[in-house]
Amino acid sequence: ERQYQRHKIQEESLYYEHQKLSGKLPLIGVNTFLSSDGSPTILPSEVIRATEAEKEYAISSLRAFQQRNQADAPAALRQLQQTAIENGNLFTQLLETAKVCSLGQMSAALYEVGGQYRRNM
Repeated sequence: ERQYQRHKIQEESLYYEHQKLSGKLPLIGVNTFLSSDGSPTILPSEVIRATEAEKEYAISSLRAFQQRNQADAPAALRQLQQTAIENGNLFTQLLETAKVCSLGQMSAALYEVGGQYRRNM
């Protein structure tokens, strides 16, 4: 049963990509109404990378956030998983869970109960 659903998702995904790339499915700014230079996306003249200090600050901020909320995080993650299992309103629950959990924690919790989609080629 799962294989059928997975196959249909893959089939629809590939069909959509083919339609988009062939131009049969017009998407403004992607394959129609492009500027004379091509895609309207603004490209920086060079790749902008975070400095080591910025990386360290981001990591230390994340660790401090997780440390501050370590008492509340497990219950929030369990509630998020329960909402997913019951097909409840995940958006509302994600907003609540984000107050005490990082994106990585929430993603891992959802992968535990729902798995992770990977397109087979």
